[in-house]
This record gives sequence, C-alpha cells and structure tokens, in this order.
Amino acid sequence: MPETGHINILNLSREQLGEWLAGRGIAAYRAGQIMKWVYHRQKDSFVDMSDIAKDVRALLPQHFRIPRLNIMAMQTSADGTRKYLFGLEDGESIESVLIPERDHYTLCVSSQVGCAQDCRFCLTATSRLRRNLSQAEILGQVRDIKNDLPAPEQLTNLVFMGMGEPLANLDNLIGALAILTDGEVGLGFAAKRVTVSTAGLVPEMLEFGRQSRVSLAVSLNATDNETRSRLMPINRRYPLEMLLEACRTYPLPPGRRITFEYILIKGVNDTLEDARRLTRLLQPIRCKVNLIPFNPHEGSSFERPAEETILAFQEVLLRKHFTVIIRHSRGQDISAACGQLRARTEGTSNE
Repeated sequence: MPETGHINILNLSREQLGEWLAGRGIAAYRAGQIMKWVYHRQKDSFVDMSDIAKDVRALLPQHFRIPRLNIMAMQTSADGTRKYLFGLEDGESIESVLIPERDHYTLCVSSQVGCAQDCRFCLTATSRLRRNLSQAEILGQVRDIKNDLPAPEQLTNLVFMGMGEPLANLDNLIGALAILTDGEVGLGFAAKRVTVSTAGLVPEMLEFGRQSRVSLAVSLNATDNETRSRLMPINRRYPLEMLLEACRTYPLPPGRRITFEYILIKGVNDTLEDARRLTRLLQPIRCKVNLIPFNPHEGSSFERPAEETILAFQEVLLRKHFTVIIRHSRGQDISAACGQLRARTEGTSNE
C-alpha cells in the first residue's frame, strides 16, 4: 500500500503539477521536465531527474511517488497476443491486451474494474462494476506495458475496449487521454491512433466529442431496438434513434469517421435483413464498420455464425460502399476476451 499522504504523480496533469511547484516557489515549467522523466524516460525515482535542482529532487519524494502496477500474471498466445493481469493497490485487478499487428502493436486498455452496462455477450459484465479506474491506473497500463517492450516505439495504437465503459469514467478518461496524446511531455500517441469505444452513453458521448480529438467507436450490435435492448440494456435509456442522432451530430475532426462495432451472433443479429437495415441506419453518418464474429466464452449460450454468414453480411455492406472490416478475435488460446484471465485467476464463476 502507498505511503500515507504521498500522491501518485500519474494522477496529476501538467497544470496541476505546475501549480503545486509554483506554490512552493519553484518555476512551473519544471512540471514539464518532471513529466518527461516519468513518461518519456520511464524513470521511477526522482533522484534520477538530473536536470532538476537537487533541492527539488529531495522535496518531490516527500510528497509524490511514481508507482508501477503489479503484474500478477501474463499469458502469450500462439499468435503473439499478450494478456496482462494487473493488481491494483486496493486488491482489485484489471486486464490489458497487447495485440501484434504487421508493423506495430495495439494495446487494449481498461477503464473500470468490472462494468455496469450488463451487455449479454460480454464476460466482463458478469463481475459487475467494482469501481472506476483512476487517471494513474489508466495511464499505468500504457506506461508499464510500453516499458516492458524491447522496442517501445512499436506501441503506436490504443483502444479503450478493455474492461469497463470508458465514458462512464469520463473525467479520469479525459485526464489520461490528455497525457497519452501529449507529444511534448506525455506519452506522445497520435490522437487518430487512439480509439475510445462506448456502448452508447449519449450525453457523455457528446461531451467527450467536445473535450477530446481521439477517435470514437460505438458498439452497435443490432439494427432494431428490441434486439439491441435485449443485448445491451443501455438501449432502453438511449434507444437507437437517440444514439444515431448523436452520431450524426458528433463533432468529428476533419477526415475522421466514427467506427461502428457490430458483434455478429448466430441467429440473433446476423441475417441479410439485419445487414440491409444496418446500411439504411448508417447511410447519413461518416463511418466505417467493424464486424466482429462472436467469441464464445464459458457461461454464454451465444454462438459464432458460420463463415459464409459472416461473409454474406459483409457483402451487403460492401455493395452499399461502406468500409467494412471483419475483425477476428486474437489470442483465443489464452482467453484473451476481456474478463477471462481475471475471472480464472480470482476463481470466480462465469455462470
């Protein structure tokens, strides 16, 4: 557990750290230098910060700490996908998944311990929401995994599609994104290479669009309210009409599109009529579509559609000139779907 009164410096913005320094007669610009040591150079001790005055280096550890997350377990798939289980200071745990691409890595980041959205196809929902992650716990996943890589510069893409609903933790998410995309003193990810996925929290989504320039993905998964409400209870509060209107008015940066994620589930949402309805719903929106065949997990009665069904669904969208990609699950031999490693490590039931 942390020392009493010592602040995790990853929870502070550059401005907050600058104000703390200025309040003690130290030039506020030193905040940027300190953050460079923490994020660029991956230092865990203030003693190593050689361009900071010795008296300031002596002062900082009296008030701040630079902790790492505890790696409780790590599994590597035959396809190179790597899953990390991180232990948190209060005994909770979260998962992050590192996915190798052709010439870079993508990291799937968690934003909450558990999730309150109760989507029927998602294993994380079975553990319910325990709490939001702090800004430091969000940043720690990226910082620590980047530090674990032989070539850290190969981690170029982030997707907030791990445990939790990111927009239900909006303030900590926005704070973390500011540092993740800060090329001067933060972790320097390009905003267009960071994607935040939502189940469809409409007011938070619009506020997010006003505050952040990173990419947005919307988990859609059905083309009628009855089916979507059955799969995703959030639809009862923000039905398709309201969600899609928010997508139409969402303040997209120039040249960018909303990504719609559509998990294909056998006999539930995978018919040709579903595909045709999807094209009509999305026609007025600047978007692309990711089709994700359902990844079966213990305790779920849902099944993956046949390959020919998946391809036929894709073809309907292609004919209407949508950009549509089939995203196959990675790391299936290490239970890389969110929640599986955590559930097994805790010994919890998936029923």
